[in-house]
Formats: sequence, structure tokens, C-alpha cells
Amino acid sequence: RRQHHRGAAILAQAPSLSPHPDSCRKCALACACDTPVPAMAIKGIKKKAAVKGKKQLLKFTIDCQQPADDNIIEPKDLEKFLNSRIKVEGKTGNLGERVTITREKSKINVTAEAPFSKRYLKYLSKKYLKMQQLRDFLRVVAPNKTSYELRYFNINEDNEEE
Repeated sequence: RRQHHRGAAILAQAPSLSPHPDSCRKCALACACDTPVPAMAIKGIKKKAAVKGKKQLLKFTIDCQQPADDNIIEPKDLEKFLNSRIKVEGKTGNLGERVTITREKSKINVTAEAPFSKRYLKYLSKKYLKMQQLRDFLRVVAPNKTSYELRYFNINEDNEEE
């Protein structure tokens, strides 16, 4: 027997699966029995039903508490930067209803619909710090799953080792 596909070996070992020869079962070639070949279901793959309803909202926060207390950065400037730089469907300034940015004192809250990455906020925050020439002094740290924090690098550790 000729085997047409990788899976044909499995079907050849288990002839009780179908009265069809493996050539018509795998390749959908015409066989002597002339019965229609059912489409093989692949285990583990399910058809996704179109779910209409409210989109999943993702909420992220960027905490600028430490540098804002020392008057190093203005949280409103970071908020303005995020408003102008966040891309939705490949376009900046296209936030619309999908992304909302709010500020409470020194915390910036970003609420977005499902295809939005927390990592993208870190990237933009680092870009802002680089633009303000603060990247050498501040870093972006994730204290938990839904937030980032701007913290100072620990410079004191070098002095203790000497």
C-alpha cells in the first residue's frame, strides 16, 4: 500500500476505523465504494463562536509617586505623552472609546479593550524617561500583575561593597 500522508500510517494500523482505504480517507480521492468521505475532526481544535457582547477591559496603572514627590517628573506630562503616543490599530491619536487614560494625583490609570499589552505601557514609559533624560536615574518596575512603578536605581549598594 502507498501512504500519502503522515497520518496514513496510523489509519493503516487501525483498519476498523473506516471501510474506506486510507487513500480515499486522507486524500479524498475517489475510491471504489463511492461514498462521501466525512471531514476528519482534529482533536483539540474547536471552532470559535463569534461572541458578541462587551469586550474584556484591561486596567493598568503607572505609579509615579517617588519621582513626583521629588518634583523630578510631572505625572500630567507622562499622561499627555501616553495620550499622544499610544497606537490603536496602528495609528497614534486614535484612542477613541478603546483606550482611556486618567490621572489621580501621581497615578496614571489606563483602561483598554482586550488586545492591549501591559508591556507596551512599559515601553512607552521608558521612552518618556529617555526623552526627559531620566532613564539613567529611574526604572520601570512591575510590583504586581496590573501595574508599573517608577523607582530610583539603588546607588547606595556600590558604597556598601567598598
